[in-house]
Amino acid sequence: MGILDSLENSAAFKGALGQLEGAVLPVVLSEMLGNGSQGGLSAIVAKLQQAGLGDQVKSWLGNGQNLPITAEQLQQVLGSDTVKQLAARFNIPVDQIAKVLAQQLPAAVDHASPDGTLPHTA
Repeated sequence: MGILDSLENSAAFKGALGQLEGAVLPVVLSEMLGNGSQGGLSAIVAKLQQAGLGDQVKSWLGNGQNLPITAEQLQQVLGSDTVKQLAARFNIPVDQIAKVLAQQLPAAVDHASPDGTLPHTA
């Protein structure tokens, strides 16, 4: 195990990453899901459905457990360039931002659709 491996597995490093995610994630999500380049939450949901991820999206909109989406799936739907631009803008590694967004997107959609549908302004 190298020095980078031990750093990556350290509680302090993971805690720092968690703080970074907590501080930057709301800004990244608002950029991505708001009126940013992706066209808002409704447009991202539509892209996910068109990409064959309709079952996941339905689970986020409905009641019950949210099905996961992988960082790779999200990166394919959004496009590598978009993910790279977000990563560069917020100075976060591409793989890390894709992973965090994949973890948080289901909850964001779920929260924005308490009655099972997204408002037209989302």
